[in-house]
Amino acid sequence: MQSDSSLIGGSFKDPSGFVFSKDGEIYRQINFTYKNNYEMFMRCGLYDKLVEANTLISHKEVSVEAQNSNIAYKIIKPERISFISYPYEWCFGQLKDAALLTLNLQKTALDFDMTLKDASAFNIQFVKGNPKLIDTLSFEKYDEGEPWIAYKQFCEHFLGPLVLMAFKDYRLSQLFKVFINGIPLDLVSSVLPKTSWLNPGIFIHIHLHSKAQKKYEERRIFSKKVFFSKTHFYALIDNLQSVVEKLKLNKKHSHWKDYYVSNNYSPHSFEFKKSVILDFIDILKPFNVWDLGCNTGGFSEIAASKNIETIAFDNDFFCIEDIYNKSKFEKILPLFLDLLNPTPSLGWANLERDSLIKRGPADLVMALALIHHLAISCNIPFIKIADFFSKICNWLIIEFVEKEDSMAQKLFNSRKDIFPHYNSENFKATFEKKFITEKTVEIPGSHRTLYLMRAKK
Repeated sequence: MQSDSSLIGGSFKDPSGFVFSKDGEIYRQINFTYKNNYEMFMRCGLYDKLVEANTLISHKEVSVEAQNSNIAYKIIKPERISFISYPYEWCFGQLKDAALLTLNLQKTALDFDMTLKDASAFNIQFVKGNPKLIDTLSFEKYDEGEPWIAYKQFCEHFLGPLVLMAFKDYRLSQLFKVFINGIPLDLVSSVLPKTSWLNPGIFIHIHLHSKAQKKYEERRIFSKKVFFSKTHFYALIDNLQSVVEKLKLNKKHSHWKDYYVSNNYSPHSFEFKKSVILDFIDILKPFNVWDLGCNTGGFSEIAASKNIETIAFDNDFFCIEDIYNKSKFEKILPLFLDLLNPTPSLGWANLERDSLIKRGPADLVMALALIHHLAISCNIPFIKIADFFSKICNWLIIEFVEKEDSMAQKLFNSRKDIFPHYNSENFKATFEKKFITEKTVEIPGSHRTLYLMRAKK
């Protein structure tokens, strides 16, 4: 019998196999139903080709006790992914690159007479700055004349969300949290502007595709077999590739991008802050860092420069987009995160996709120039902030911003000061219910203080 406690929630639907953990290691069981496809995949050269191209995670076959020996064919140990992210946390550029990777994988598979049986965005992860397929069991033997079985899924997981972001509003990517099996094409079609009907690729793959789905939803679509040649298959992938490549995000100005230009830091104060954070990191030597409210990623780069796996979180899509497009560090993974509504657990029994908290704790969390936004703009009490941070980290570098700070003062331009308890004394006393303060450093020429804290466990 399978042990629920060790199974990884996101893989239980696949009859070909599933992912499980044992003694802190991750394994994938391959079932006998996938035996022929797996052997062809390994024998034909496709696996080696994709691993060499750095587009598929590698694995090795191991002798580990199967979770269900009655159906187990092999156990493999895949390359470890340090942090699992989800499409609703990606920026436009990340989703676009993941889409193009999926199409490239399909085209390469056809060269080896194989095909992708699914095209889920959740099968892609970002490793050292590049998208990679993590589902080894996604490939099956290609039968001449068969259409692409994953075409609909590709459109719902990739093309639909991308055109919504490009033609309508970048925030519509968050629909993925509601429709984790893909955004329905009829919804995509209904939301898109009328001008999108003039785009041949979008007209065919979204609008016409949606109407065909609706027309045939209660009929047997393949009651009359239609031969779909390999040449047509390549042409379909090429066309989808062309449509995706041409999609552009209409960028809006983000005032957060200019935060470090328009704030009250003097150059000396800013450099001092950077040096203190670097010293803290050198002392701790954390194995990973989460930078909350990362802005343009300047402090994430400090951690990444030390070869530390760093997640740069922000609720500004365009900051995340810029970090992804410009980052020269393989160790930085920029992701969208609204701290007022952190990524929840989703899917069947809330077990398919993990919440932010379940993917922690991080060894070190940095919360720089953030506390005044949470406490003043969003009315989050200090104790609630401290409690949440204590759940997601072992160590915390946090910057306290006094009310006298010019950026804090801006927050009172549109509201009254109803925060008599917002001061450094109450901040420190409250946070020390959840943390132990190891170091305190005032930033000269500012109304800001950096704290290095250790979570009480």
